[in-house]
Amino acid sequence: MSLYFINEWFTFDGVIDKKTCDRIKSLGEGNWQGAEVSPRGSHEYTKEERVKGVATTDVEFGIKKPEYRNSEVHWTTEQWLYDLIWPYMEEANEVSGWKLAVMSAEVLQVTRYKKGEYYNWHKDGPSDSLSAYDNPANSFIDGKVRKISFSLILNDDFEGGDFEFCSYEAGESMITPIKAKRGDMIFFPSGMEHRVRPVTKGTRYSLVGWFVGPPIK
Repeated sequence: MSLYFINEWFTFDGVIDKKTCDRIKSLGEGNWQGAEVSPRGSHEYTKEERVKGVATTDVEFGIKKPEYRNSEVHWTTEQWLYDLIWPYMEEANEVSGWKLAVMSAEVLQVTRYKKGEYYNWHKDGPSDSLSAYDNPANSFIDGKVRKISFSLILNDDFEGGDFEFCSYEAGESMITPIKAKRGDMIFFPSGMEHRVRPVTKGTRYSLVGWFVGPPIK
């Protein structure tokens, strides 16, 4: 278990066994679909929208942008996965010092990156009021924003596909690769910029998700 650059990200090393990782991987078998881009991480709001706190432009959801993201996903809401991940999220949230108000979680995503596939630089969500979900039919996410993101690495028999963070200090950017192995979990505030570099050999599998709560004030 390691904490790097306090208030930025938190990792658990090798905490999920191979049998469980393989079980999660198998959820996608026969169910893969092309990945799409969420506006929570990609949409740039105008200055007027930021000042007023109201979105005045339509935000297209579910955009396929191969130049931005190229992978396959399977969505799952199996309760045993939430029961598995939640205690680690709570520990990371407390020990890291984030202590963010988290109330629930979104649908989980099993992701597959084959050779040459990747996910370019992005943020999962800025956690402000403009980023809140407007979905009255789903009380788990309605009015909430992404607070904490995570990635669980499900295998390590591939090359490339490094998970990287980009942080900024004194106007300079710093890229930090996370050399994750099967069973490692990475938690980070959803506003952290990150990417998955192209896989150069084999296939990379991961489980990713987002814990949500009220907008930060």
